[in-house]
Amino acid sequence: MKSRQERVHVLTGAVCNNNCLFCMEEDRDARYETNSQTDDSTVRWILENKAGAEEICFTSGEPTLNRRLPVWASWAKGAGIANISVMTNARMLSQRRYAQMLVKSGINRFYVSIHGHESRLHDSLVRTPGAFEQTTNGIRNIASLKRFGLQLHTSTVVTKRNLPHLASIYVFLRDLGVDQVVFNVMQANGRANTHFEKIFPRYTEIAKEAAVFLNAFPDAMAFFVDIPLCTTEGLPDFNRGFVESYTHFESVSGGHDIALLTEIDPQSQCGPDSDLVQLRRSDLDDALRKKRAECAECKYDSVCEGVWSNYLSRHGWEEFVPVPV
Repeated sequence: MKSRQERVHVLTGAVCNNNCLFCMEEDRDARYETNSQTDDSTVRWILENKAGAEEICFTSGEPTLNRRLPVWASWAKGAGIANISVMTNARMLSQRRYAQMLVKSGINRFYVSIHGHESRLHDSLVRTPGAFEQTTNGIRNIASLKRFGLQLHTSTVVTKRNLPHLASIYVFLRDLGVDQVVFNVMQANGRANTHFEKIFPRYTEIAKEAAVFLNAFPDAMAFFVDIPLCTTEGLPDFNRGFVESYTHFESVSGGHDIALLTEIDPQSQCGPDSDLVQLRRSDLDDALRKKRAECAECKYDSVCEGVWSNYLSRHGWEEFVPVPV
């Protein structure tokens, strides 16, 4: 983790063609306002000023709905960025010519969101009939192009509905040609907070099912991400992932919190016309997570980011037992 270089997110998706039950971006009007302000000058400035980044990732909303995505990816390729990625539901990638165009433009790493191994499960979670078929066809198209040096990863948000099916989801995705299967534990905000009782499993339940799955697939290229490490003690370290740090940029006029940040840290203001503010993931997440005094006794304290406050408000601290050093 210490050796990794900077990862930069470019907010490109002002809209989305799924309607996920657990979407963190519940305020779609605000998302539209923020992401619509990413234009050619914004992307050029990011590429000029972040040329040393390890990865440029086009994300937020559904980036493939932005007609400028292939052009911006080609600019990143021209800037010499080694890893150019997109976070996508892959529905647009079911059109083979479009998938080929993205690969030709320079995108060499695909993070595909898929939340089940069959249509009934996936479509019910993204609340979009027919989405599963398009997403799986998109994955197949990208898998068929891996000879050009692509990496194909998937992201499955763990819910009460799909938790019993970890093994089936893993086998299904690996058979499609996926390199790494990431099981993302939900962040308890946005719609995941609105529908918390309906869809959010307890961390200890996830850890229990993860142990069963990894016992059955000890060599699995699968990773459980954003779950407190004290609850997964006993799982192989290899399969316990982390949420990567990243930087992204929003308009200075993007909201009350953004305006306050520029007052607290004037150096965060940047952009082609000083119209952007640089944000790190921790700037957004730290205020929403908590630790207690006992956490200082845990061997994971230095790398643990804490527990979502919205989770603690439902379940308290009972599950979180510090692991002795």
